[in-house]
Amino acid sequence: AVFRSWDNPRANVYRRDNDIPYSWGTAVNVQAMVFGNMGEDCGTGVAFTRDPATGEKKLMGEFLTNAQGEDVVAGVRTPMPIAEMADKFPAAYKQFIEVCATLEDHYHDMQDIEFTVENEKLYILQTRNGKRTAQAALQIAVDLVAEGRKTEQEAILMIDPRNLDTLLHPQFDVKAIKAATPLGRGLGASPGAACGQAVFTAEDANAWNEAGKKVILVRLETSPEDITGMKAAQGILTVRGGMTSHAAVVARGMGKCCVSGCGDIAMDEENKKFTLGGKTFVEGDFISIDGSTGYIYDGIIPTVDAEISGNFGTIMGWTDKYRRLKVRTNADTPSDALKARELGAEGIGLCRTEHMFFEAERIAAFREMIFADSVEDREAALEKILPHQQGDFEKLYEALEGNPVCIRFLDPPLHEFVPTEEADIAHLAKVQGKSVEEIKALIASLHEFNPMMGHRGCRLAVTYPEIAAMQTKAVIRAAINIQKAHPDWNIVPEIMIPLVGEVKELKYVKKVVVETADAEIAAASVNLKYKVGTMIEIPRACLTADEIAANADFFSFGTNDLTQMGFGLSRDDAAKFLDAYYDAKIYEFDPFARLDQKGVGKLMKMAIELGKPANKDIHMGICGEHGGDPSSVEFCHELGLDYVSCSPFRVPIARLAAAQAAIKG
Repeated sequence: AVFRSWDNPRANVYRRDNDIPYSWGTAVNVQAMVFGNMGEDCGTGVAFTRDPATGEKKLMGEFLTNAQGEDVVAGVRTPMPIAEMADKFPAAYKQFIEVCATLEDHYHDMQDIEFTVENEKLYILQTRNGKRTAQAALQIAVDLVAEGRKTEQEAILMIDPRNLDTLLHPQFDVKAIKAATPLGRGLGASPGAACGQAVFTAEDANAWNEAGKKVILVRLETSPEDITGMKAAQGILTVRGGMTSHAAVVARGMGKCCVSGCGDIAMDEENKKFTLGGKTFVEGDFISIDGSTGYIYDGIIPTVDAEISGNFGTIMGWTDKYRRLKVRTNADTPSDALKARELGAEGIGLCRTEHMFFEAERIAAFREMIFADSVEDREAALEKILPHQQGDFEKLYEALEGNPVCIRFLDPPLHEFVPTEEADIAHLAKVQGKSVEEIKALIASLHEFNPMMGHRGCRLAVTYPEIAAMQTKAVIRAAINIQKAHPDWNIVPEIMIPLVGEVKELKYVKKVVVETADAEIAAASVNLKYKVGTMIEIPRACLTADEIAANADFFSFGTNDLTQMGFGLSRDDAAKFLDAYYDAKIYEFDPFARLDQKGVGKLMKMAIELGKPANKDIHMGICGEHGGDPSSVEFCHELGLDYVSCSPFRVPIARLAAAQAAIKG
């Protein structure tokens, strides 16, 4: 039965959630049976040497007379507090207190102990390091150092970095969630808990939020056009997409709860309703989602706000003493950047500029640029965007106070920016002096069969160098202004050219960037340094990293796309069949959530080993979502990267994981 349990569905999910390989197998301990159910002089119980909820140093547990262990944990009888054992079995209780102290002294950690009393004689069945809340984990770690039982390094190693998520996001009330039954499950794409009324468009999310209503935005999938609605919502639920889909990445950056890829949902967006678990939900119905587990519930489940104690600051202070890796953040807005700075980020490793184009004035001008008939018309349209983009960068530089800011130039394909509503198409046609039919034909011409490998990234800048020129002007002018306002800061902009797979692409776009930047600096009569680097996200870039490094000031590994192209998996569609791969033991984890060290990791290692000899001054980091995954951070430390970059709320996780990697050596 024990061996069979290793392969049951719950065990497989538990292992995947906790990074335990199936190949480890399980052991069986055989020991003599003792009986707690032979009369009133017998009993059984479970106890923790410290409070597993708060970490307080006091014995916590439960006890039953004339019972076996399963009676305590199954809830078929109401157990007594452990202290009452002193009245029933005073000698056994006195010995138990001594054993608890001995075991905690030996293991230097809070113990979870199971025991039986047979004929008033105490038997210890097992002990293990007890599971605890994140709050308790920090309290116990700090207390054990104060008690002299642990060094700071040992205390850091005690804490599971992933558990810090629960300190930074709202969670469901423990009693309420235990009583609730989920209707379905998707991917826990961004942690936290949220409840609200279901809405089906970004516009409705905004309108309902402005009316004072809490909403959950439910979509087949999200796109950059949904940003404002995502901000307005308490949480996001999508039918399609994986751990690095648009919804997942943006929600993590905002600190919003998100469940993605729930393929069991039958969606009817046109009529604003969906069906899950045999129930149909219409606009306005209440739902609750758990972005940590991926579970979806009917109705309202109460949430409790996140609380950060003084122990959090103590532990984070220790991590910064021992880690080598710097930790930056992926942030596109000043508010995200400020939150990341509060949580310890040392710079921006990825600013996605495309998210800045979707406000009303900007998207209109950008669409004018897309549908322009000449270079001059494109430049005129881009000139309208330039002051907005410059203003965005100035706010980011202000928020970072002289710390590094790495700005990725435009990456998505142009079809993501075109209008889809008839009224917007008609307005664009009027502005452009074209017929609606002409605009629709141009929109159709932008369609691509595989847009993730299509006309995007540096390919846009090769086709339309005026886009790169405009973004360079915005970056450099913003840096000049902020440097003048804060002479004590050292502003060194980092311009990142995405999706380079051939060194000639980098040379071509870099020439535009350098000529534009140098002209701006000369015109301002200032001395400003800047860096031009590239995102390493195409396997060919890893294979030719020596050529690319000779022409780049830095590499930033974009492991979302590098994983997608390395595996040949669509990160938006893989969730549909990955469960079958887990069941067949082909994959043991989601490669978009945890870095594949054997394959994708080997590509990264190759790029580093080729790149560093070609450019001894090059610095290297990672800005894919793996930058906030503890096992991936440890791998980045082993590779010798200079920094990892992750969404703001994962910064403390990365700091702790980086310290653990350094301590392990």
